[in-house]
Amino acid sequence: MSSNVPRHKVFISYHDEDREHKARFVRNVGDSIIDESVQVDDIDDTNLKVETIRRKIRDEYIADATVIVVLVGPCTWQRKHVDWEIGSGLRDTKNNSRCGLLGILLPNHPDYGKKTYRSGLVPPRLVDNCDGDDSFAKIYDLPGSWIEFSVRNWVDEAFVRRKKDPPPVNSRPQFRRNRGGLCSRGWTD
Repeated sequence: MSSNVPRHKVFISYHDEDREHKARFVRNVGDSIIDESVQVDDIDDTNLKVETIRRKIRDEYIADATVIVVLVGPCTWQRKHVDWEIGSGLRDTKNNSRCGLLGILLPNHPDYGKKTYRSGLVPPRLVDNCDGDDSFAKIYDLPGSWIEFSVRNWVDEAFVRRKKDPPPVNSRPQFRRNRGGLCSRGWTD
């Protein structure tokens, strides 16, 4: 691990079905990042209005983060909370500065290990910001050996990109509910 690369405060966005991947990610790169994520059952959204949930995500969890890492499994693209978390992190407000953004395809994603990914299988707000070589965000495959050095560098690069012009694309309407579609744990192509 390079001592020249600082530890950044990272909010990890993921689909609940991938919580084991998230836990493994934190175990394996936790010394390189400061985890600012929502933990399982931190927000009981059963009696909260949508705007209250969005505010809680932004003000109580993402506010201190400088980078959003989206762990992309096969169903992540459908999840309203992932969309809200990305959207909240991309906003630059008086109380919360914009986060850097990167996506990491998990080994259970149907496009893991391929040269390209299908944009329809990645959270749309993440895809919106991955256009071209000089894009606001990047998407990587999770290293099979959990190479901490690579992940730490990806996070640092996202941190640097957060201030770039033009600003990120965040004009897409936020998901009001989870999206439906072809998605299962046993996805095969």
